Amino acid sequence: MFRNQYDTDVTTWSPAGRLFQVEYAMEAVKQGAAAVGLRSTSHVVLATVNKAASDLSSHQRKVFKIDDHIGVAIAGLTADGRVLSRYLRNECINHSFVYESPLPVSRLVVHLADKAQVCTQRSWKRPYGVGLLVAGLDETGAHLYYNCPSGNYFEYQAFAIGSRSQAAKTFMERRFDAFNSYSRDELIKDALFAIKETLQGEKLTSSICTVAVVGIGEPFHMLDQKIIQEVIDSIEIKEDDAAAADQAPIQDEDKSSEAAPMDI
Repeated sequence: MFRNQYDTDVTTWSPAGRLFQVEYAMEAVKQGAAAVGLRSTSHVVLATVNKAASDLSSHQRKVFKIDDHIGVAIAGLTADGRVLSRYLRNECINHSFVYESPLPVSRLVVHLADKAQVCTQRSWKRPYGVGLLVAGLDETGAHLYYNCPSGNYFEYQAFAIGSRSQAAKTFMERRFDAFNSYSRDELIKDALFAIKETLQGEKLTSSICTVAVVGIGEPFHMLDQKIIQEVIDSIEIKEDDAAAADQAPIQDEDKSSEAAPMDI
């Protein structure tokens, strides 16, 4: 992408029918730290990569609790995500005060999409440079939505956003047929596997990731780092066992090739 005469404000259309300011906002999401979400029939798991700007600073939060039954993970501009999270909390509080019941996840997602869309139609505003994975549980079951800076929203079985998210998507596409029947712990393991795919060789530890869960009988909450590290350790043990099992047949073939040559 590059600067041109059609990207001076968000309401200027290019001859090709594109709004460049909106596309730039979507690009900001791709540059953010990775975030993944997976859901089964009873639970939704969110996981994010927490990377500090420098060795001397702490990381910024990427997962926010909205209500007992809803939480979000963000990728892109953290400041925009924080503002939108506060807006979502206010919507949940207002609905609960008026109707004395939790706000349905789909309705909250529509409110968020409408708020984002307004910023694509006003020349004095700019689009929000953040993408949100909205995880929630309501009367209709578990839900995972992605809200885009363009004002679009989509429901997913599993999804990943942020930098190098394609690697996580590829991993989840190979396994998503079984997600509906997954238990809570299986979802957490696959979420960490997906996050590991985005690190491209960097070691996965509990200090650089956040995992949150919401499900039937389990309000939205972040998992303790000790629990996350235990899951990561169990994943690494399985990978080591699988690698050892793959090497065993190769060693057997080498031994058979060392047998005495045939008599001529």
